[in-house]
Amino acid sequence: MRRGLAPAELFIVSFLGLILFGTLVLRFVPALYRGDGLGWTDALFTATSAVCVTGLIVVDTGTYFTPLGQAFILLLIQLGGLGMLVLTSVIITALGGRPSLRTESLAAGARHMLPQVPARKIILDVVRFTALFEGLGALALYALWAPRMGWFEAIWPAIFHSVSAFCNAGFSTNTTSLVEFQNSPGTIVIISLMVIIGGLGFITLEEIYQRYLRRNRALNRLSAHSKLVLVTSGVLIFGAWPMFALFEWTGVLADMTLLDKLTNSFFLSVTPRTAGFNSIDYGTASDSTNFLTIILMMIGGSPGSTAGGMKTTTFALLGLLAWSRLRSQPTPTFANRSIPSETIQRATGLFVIATGMVVASVFVLAFIGDTYGATEDFIVRLFESVSAFNTVGLSMGVTAELSVPSRWVVVVLMFAGRTGPLSIAAALVVRLSRGGRYRLAYEDVVVG
Repeated sequence: MRRGLAPAELFIVSFLGLILFGTLVLRFVPALYRGDGLGWTDALFTATSAVCVTGLIVVDTGTYFTPLGQAFILLLIQLGGLGMLVLTSVIITALGGRPSLRTESLAAGARHMLPQVPARKIILDVVRFTALFEGLGALALYALWAPRMGWFEAIWPAIFHSVSAFCNAGFSTNTTSLVEFQNSPGTIVIISLMVIIGGLGFITLEEIYQRYLRRNRALNRLSAHSKLVLVTSGVLIFGAWPMFALFEWTGVLADMTLLDKLTNSFFLSVTPRTAGFNSIDYGTASDSTNFLTIILMMIGGSPGSTAGGMKTTTFALLGLLAWSRLRSQPTPTFANRSIPSETIQRATGLFVIATGMVVASVFVLAFIGDTYGATEDFIVRLFESVSAFNTVGLSMGVTAELSVPSRWVVVVLMFAGRTGPLSIAAALVVRLSRGGRYRLAYEDVVVG
């Protein structure tokens, strides 16, 4: 059956299989939870949220699930974050075999960006990077939390939050996520760094590793892709930081110290990039903060990372396209390189499709909410839809109160957001690369 599947279909099937496995285990293994078990809808919702590294929850992870249940949730997060194809390739390699060329290509992501590095090495480095950063994050969090929680009690929360942060999942063993740590600048900074590194993308991390640590002579400069990822990520984070501080200085941050205000406003600019942790209650935040958060959630992280969203490069390419048109330049440029028109078309198509799906989901959730007598404001429904589709996990406190039909809509959004953009991009690559035998005559239309 695998041979008959297109690459994008194989990618989707791997996630469907993992979600089905997670749903069945959560539904039928009573050792995973305390008290009554999960129903089918809640089991599917939780499994999808974990596999799609979203972080939206209908039951509290820390109090509802046993340590074994939390470990299973973390396993789904890790498998979903890395991708089943990556782990399959690693296992085959470890057993002395060799994955198929198609599996290697899919697992290695944008393989053409690093032709100097073998695909198998990229796949193994993905796992090495993940283990390294998650290990360092866990050690740093443990050092901070051990005096506060106890030397033994801090081990599991440190590991759980490190993996969840690097995978941009947003699951927490704390009932209020990171609200209780809003006065711990060290915790906020460490989680922020884990989220940022996990959201850069493995291709960018591999380039940095090969260029500056391995001193690979075949890689004499960073690619335009990695430069665009780093520049756009920096602009979004450090541009939104002062805006959040301005919006909430006398709002939800009013009772904090100066240092806590600065670190929490910085965290507000990082976590919407599909991380899903919150150090404040978004239900009490201003509309300005929530709307800026929605914009950042829609942009998301970078390609080839554990983050979701329409991706930083898509956002940046659209900005470069607009800037080139304002300057009457025929081709968008960046870092002394011209961007191919096919790439610009894919970015435009991805933006239109993603925006259309979010708009449609808001209509559906609004219709279901009105039918069931829900009283949420429009921005709350928009916030929930964008968070689900872009696999962020932030909420204004209404996820657990959603009706069953609304939860199914959110499940579809989470799955579509995790697999859709990649599949759409792959489909667009294939279709745009197919040259036709003829074209129809041109005829212009008025724009603007």
